[in-house]
Amino acid sequence: MKFWRRNWYYIGGVIFIGLSFVMGLWGARNMSMIRILLIFSWMGMLVHQFEEYAFPGGFPLISNMAGIGETEHPERYPLNARQCFVSNVIFCYLSYIIPIFFPNLIWMGACQVFAGLWQILGHGIAMNIRLKKKYNPGLAATVFLQTPVAIIYIWYVCTYIPEKASQLWWGIPGSIALLLLTFIIPIIVMRDKNSPYAFEEEELYGYKKEYIMQLWEERKAEKAAKEAKEGE
Repeated sequence: MKFWRRNWYYIGGVIFIGLSFVMGLWGARNMSMIRILLIFSWMGMLVHQFEEYAFPGGFPLISNMAGIGETEHPERYPLNARQCFVSNVIFCYLSYIIPIFFPNLIWMGACQVFAGLWQILGHGIAMNIRLKKKYNPGLAATVFLQTPVAIIYIWYVCTYIPEKASQLWWGIPGSIALLLLTFIIPIIVMRDKNSPYAFEEEELYGYKKEYIMQLWEERKAEKAAKEAKEGE
């Protein structure tokens, strides 16, 4: 379990490669279009996770420090290694894999693809504003994989299965509930400033280490100045 917790995003990369061969050599000719899109959606999430944590990486510190504002223990709070494993592997895999086996339940697939679509708000807008940069780890997969798959899924249902198109609306509240159950609630429940499950150093500084370190120092200085001002 320790090996899996430490290397889950690399294992996800291997799964992506395996799925690429399966879909290229067999799946794309023997599955329904809906099931193909749902598998592609999961593959997009696997790339998204690899981009965040492996290459270019650095998402844990960017999220904890730049995104959420933690300056004391951003290496383990509020996101920590155990919580990320539970969220990204156990909960996320289930939420992406289960709809693949029920492609006729359009509302279920809509929850899956919309959950990926909302990543554009976090990675494409909110995180870039916080970082004052045009890129953050996870954005490329969101823009070039997850968002196009979601758009094609919606288009395909509306065009070829119009009698089920109304189920797409359930994907909006369903995907929000999915994100809450998969990521937000686990972060709240498992956050611990004294957690023994700190991220490894190579997980923290994958992307623009010098800039992130500088930003960390600036955030700590801002917090100290604010506390000093409040204490006057």
